[in-house]
Amino acid sequence: MVVTHRAARAVSVTALLAGSTVLGAGVAAAVPAAPSAAVASSALTGASALPESLVGIAPEADVSHHGHVLLWGAGLKVRVRTENHGPSSLTGVTVRVRTSTALAARQVLPPSCLQADRRTVLCRTGSLRADGAQERRLALELRLAGRPDEVVVRVDTLWNGGATDRNPGNDDHEVLAPATGDEYVF
Repeated sequence: MVVTHRAARAVSVTALLAGSTVLGAGVAAAVPAAPSAAVASSALTGASALPESLVGIAPEADVSHHGHVLLWGAGLKVRVRTENHGPSSLTGVTVRVRTSTALAARQVLPPSCLQADRRTVLCRTGSLRADGAQERRLALELRLAGRPDEVVVRVDTLWNGGATDRNPGNDDHEVLAPATGDEYVF
């Protein structure tokens, strides 16, 4: 368990004044037994009442993206499977898909996606449980501005709710896709 800013605010003033223990990240962190008036006041006003060493502790997650890319003519197919291997569940993740070649001006995108600029598409996944058993699938059929011989596609996590990810290697991929019509896996 990790102490979030919201959880820190939920600690009652009574518990703080009594010198209770706050649990976070599997380790007990003692709140000072005699907190100052400023600490009690900040707890009453909704400001963080935890010691500076505990403020800002973020949940931890392990987001992963896997899938494939296929280029044929001016069409680019991108399939992404997003999972969270925990230990914390996430309310949502934003997947970023960037291309080395400009996208066509008009794209037909899933409702959970938007075109951020000429080379970038952003898609939200929805919530992801921490056990890795739940996955979100994304299917993009993008049109490119031209008919390149190859395109580099980068798939990564733009936003994960502020969680710490100690294994970023499984959610940041770069794939070279020649215009062969073959699938290139990441």
